[in-house]
Amino acid sequence: MSDPIAYVVIAICMVLLIVPIVSYNRFIAQRNLIQNSWSNIDTELKRRYELIPNLVETVKGYATHERAVLEAVTEARLHAVAEHGSPEQQAATERPLVSALRRLIAVAEAYPELKASGHFLSLQDELTRTEDRIQAARRFYNANVRDHNIRVGSFPSSLVARAFGFRPAEFFNVDTALREAPAVGMGA
Repeated sequence: MSDPIAYVVIAICMVLLIVPIVSYNRFIAQRNLIQNSWSNIDTELKRRYELIPNLVETVKGYATHERAVLEAVTEARLHAVAEHGSPEQQAATERPLVSALRRLIAVAEAYPELKASGHFLSLQDELTRTEDRIQAARRFYNANVRDHNIRVGSFPSSLVARAFGFRPAEFFNVDTALREAPAVGMGA
């Protein structure tokens, strides 16, 4: 006859060995999800950066005396393109860009001939779609960060997190450049 206490001790040892391994693997999977979802945000931000010079040039053709707004957008874009730090650092450089883009769109609203321009409407529509994709990617990223951060702070996974150096991840919080979808195709 085998000793039942030995089986219990073996079972407890197996659990104590398997649980940290499974928890560690989940942390690795979550870290990869966070990196992948950040990559999606980065891709969409780059798409926005590529649209901005065309948008500025189009507005410049109609609103030449709005030089300060055009320069603010250009300067904010340069700073945002140059930033490749943490999500919080990136968000800090995106906020002035978003604000400048809002001012640029507001300037465009004051020029009926610009609002009726097919090229401007096309760029504005593309910017709207890009902003929607940025916000969707941001929500996906932040959901992954939330799940990871909950695991980092929850017992017993917090023990594994501390043992292997997993830290809470940063959220990416930035507004959309367009408060609502513009009335594309509707001239004044």
